[in-house]
Amino acid sequence: MSGKKTLIQLISLLAALSLLLAACGSPAAPAAETSAPLRWSLEGINELPALDPPLAGASQSVGVISLVFEGLVRLDGGLNIAPAGAESWDVKDGGKTFIFHIRKDLKFANGDPVTAEDFAYSLNRAFAPEYANGNAGYYLSNIAGSMEVQQGSAQTISGVKVIDAQTLEIDLLNPSVYFLYQLTFPASFVVSKKAVEANPTAWTDTAYGTGPFMVKEWKHNQSITLVPNPNYWLGKPQISEIDMPFIQDPATALKMYQTGELDIMGTYNFPTDQISAVSSDPAFHQFNQFFVAYIGFNNARPPFDNVKVRQAFAKAVDKATLINKVLEAAVVEADTIIPPGMPGYNADSAKIQAFDAAGAKQLLADAGYPDGKDFPKIALSINNQDPNFPKIAAALQQMWKETLGVEVEINTEELSKFNDDLTATANDPAAAGALDFYISVWGADYPDPQNFVSQQLRTGVGNNNGHYSNAEFDALVDKADVEPNLPSRLPLYQQAETIALTEVGWLPLYYGKANLLINTKVKGLVVTPQGLFPEVDWTKVTVGK
Repeated sequence: MSGKKTLIQLISLLAALSLLLAACGSPAAPAAETSAPLRWSLEGINELPALDPPLAGASQSVGVISLVFEGLVRLDGGLNIAPAGAESWDVKDGGKTFIFHIRKDLKFANGDPVTAEDFAYSLNRAFAPEYANGNAGYYLSNIAGSMEVQQGSAQTISGVKVIDAQTLEIDLLNPSVYFLYQLTFPASFVVSKKAVEANPTAWTDTAYGTGPFMVKEWKHNQSITLVPNPNYWLGKPQISEIDMPFIQDPATALKMYQTGELDIMGTYNFPTDQISAVSSDPAFHQFNQFFVAYIGFNNARPPFDNVKVRQAFAKAVDKATLINKVLEAAVVEADTIIPPGMPGYNADSAKIQAFDAAGAKQLLADAGYPDGKDFPKIALSINNQDPNFPKIAAALQQMWKETLGVEVEINTEELSKFNDDLTATANDPAAAGALDFYISVWGADYPDPQNFVSQQLRTGVGNNNGHYSNAEFDALVDKADVEPNLPSRLPLYQQAETIALTEVGWLPLYYGKANLLINTKVKGLVVTPQGLFPEVDWTKVTVGK
């Protein structure tokens, strides 16, 4: 992934985050028994993209990072905020000041104590100029003084203050009701200054943090092996190790599962043509995800700077055919930006851009291109990592030709090239190499509509690769982002979403379904719309021998 977040799988982030015990303030006693190793494939990659928390981007990286590192807070099984490195916190100044109380028993996996200074160091490091293409700026730029550090005009973040060894204050520029959710993303996770400075270029090869596991061995371009953190604040996990091979082809991972070489597969990619063959297996799980695949348009240059052109292309897409015939109903037709199950999902927004061949033809004619006459040459860009994208692109190409009379080329690129071009489009939409339009996906980093609406389509935000801009939309999300009352906040996002859907800031195509196999001998894991979680916490997860 580039700095602009571009996920490539058909599911959202599946970060395996541990849950909090009911008595969160009292760490569990270390488990007396050790279970068998857990063998868990990372599909869709030949190498782990990153293991340094500020560089978390691709979902495989987020998943592994979240097993090794933790932050101040995390998500529980109900997708609520739960304590992690901080045992409690206070919110003051109407949501502008957060005071975190670091647990006194917190240690890194090597036994070194963790204090507020370590969290301050990690946040300052995440905003250092060399991490400008990371994710801290997208999720945590509301921290006062953070962008000055990223831009090199300050050495430390003015809004991050160490009060004492167990107390950390974070001051925000604007009140935020979702700031704690943003802290559950790896950009803010605590890292060991000692480990980083001992081996600045390769410290992640043996990475450790405050999470339930630490790295035993990273065989680059092959696999990564994790072992329990003996100093995990909830107790040492029972699993003897987690073996995670990198498997580019999900069909290969499925075969390995079927021959007993894996315990979990499909977390990041599942061969959709094999779903019917395994659907009756009690180990098979299928569930909806907080994930949307969509078409993004370059709103800043012709022809897609014309809203009627975008609307014409949207209404010419027969999503029912695309989902049911092309993708064999492996995903769910999407009509909204905020996915079902997410706070703020609004079924009333559905069908704003429903398939309407006659309406599409008329809109294109109104835009000055009757029956596609004189329409400029354009290309739909996709990356080569998702096996469904070529099928989707070919079907869309045919729909636009039949309904609009427009010839659309398909531009297939290596993932790294696609990411570079998407970033270039975001930086300069008029550049010669900028993309005309593209298929991309977005999966929730945290279960809040701000992550889907404000962070994607507000004017000038880093993830707004297509340069959609609407002043009324901006005003609504700006108000929603600081509104503390949830019943008042959600309708603001819904109104903004309706504007973006009407003007086709995005054209949602489908919501993701996660398909995965978890061997029944694996006990203590559950699935949620946000991903795979321990039922209690990682100290209770076991693998039968």
